[in-house]
Amino acid sequence: MADVLEDLTAATGGHARAATDDDAVAGVMPSWVASPGTADEAAALMRAAAAHDLTLVARGTGTKLGWGAPPEHVDVVVDTTRMDQVVEHAAGDLIVVVGAGRRLADLQAELGDAGQRVGIDPTRSGTVGGAVATAATGPTRLFHGAVRDLVIGMRFVRPDGVVAHAGGKVVKNVAGYDLGKVLTGSFGTLGLITEVAFRLHPLPEAQRWVTCAVDGPSDIQQHVLALVHSQLVPAAVELDRSRDGASLGVLLEGIAPGVEQRVTEVRTLLGAAATDAATPPEWWGTEPATPSGVLLKVTHEIGRFTRLLEALDAAADSAGLATTLRGSPAVGTALVGVGAPSAGGAVSAGAVRELVDELRRRATTFGGSVVVLDAPPQLREGLDVWGPVTALDLMRSVKQRFDPERRLAPGRFVGGI
Repeated sequence: MADVLEDLTAATGGHARAATDDDAVAGVMPSWVASPGTADEAAALMRAAAAHDLTLVARGTGTKLGWGAPPEHVDVVVDTTRMDQVVEHAAGDLIVVVGAGRRLADLQAELGDAGQRVGIDPTRSGTVGGAVATAATGPTRLFHGAVRDLVIGMRFVRPDGVVAHAGGKVVKNVAGYDLGKVLTGSFGTLGLITEVAFRLHPLPEAQRWVTCAVDGPSDIQQHVLALVHSQLVPAAVELDRSRDGASLGVLLEGIAPGVEQRVTEVRTLLGAAATDAATPPEWWGTEPATPSGVLLKVTHEIGRFTRLLEALDAAADSAGLATTLRGSPAVGTALVGVGAPSAGGAVSAGAVRELVDELRRRATTFGGSVVVLDAPPQLREGLDVWGPVTALDLMRSVKQRFDPERRLAPGRFVGGI
């Protein structure tokens, strides 16, 4: 085994070590951690892993490492945080090329000095590579689009150690297969992302948040549809809903006079109880409360959000659990935290399974899906993390093409990919 560590150390310029308990991936313990600093080192690492028949899982800061299914096996955790350089920032072209290990918050701060931003604001702000690999966005997806819409180019390393490129540094590039979009949201199962090119957006001159309390599912649906069908162009529409009530928040951005006018119109639309402020509500852009550690991601059709809330309440009552939802009803995504009906109550694996199964059974009523993003090991027992998916045969074929020996995060993605 010493020769393995020697080869990993040589490949990464001295940045490899034995793993500790803190390096476990969803409860699965690796043997080593290696941290390449460049694409060439990452390629050498992949070749060394292939030579020793090792499996690998990529990790940035680890904020989303527990998402998805536990890998079947992992020999090496690839720590990407040394690949954190801003390779190029073409401010005039609204383009940035950055290493996958760059912390997203640090990148946003640097771009902010130039009056620009990447339109990604996930609830867990880790590295650029982690955000792309998990396709984690946030409230402003309504205005900026999904992560896959912001990625215009990518450099990644194949499992055999070949460095590959996808896309480029212009918003419109050559036609053909967009491999960058294929790797986005693939949870590190197809290639090791080392560098990403994003299209940027200018920072707005002004921002205002309008919030109001909402009563029930039909009231929420009415307000959301009114906002979506209006010409107010909100940057984000977010909902915070728990057993204590619900609050709807609207973000408006642009030049100051225009924002002020739209604030007045949104307040009129939402009713007399609506208020506005220059800062977001405390809950904005954060995950819902998860006393049990169980976090679900639910998608839905915008016009059937009422059905989702009804299904969620029915499933929670059936399982004897309580849920808290935060999400983007104007986009069709939400995060759901799971807990016991009373403070300090216990949550069993059986109850979580019942909640998830019942919600998936009702998924056709709201036109969406249910994924278990995160859960502690004791509550994952017998739990289908991903649930039913479409085009699974095609996805398995893609995995076979990219990673025929299943070296990258085997079993972590949908259908055991």
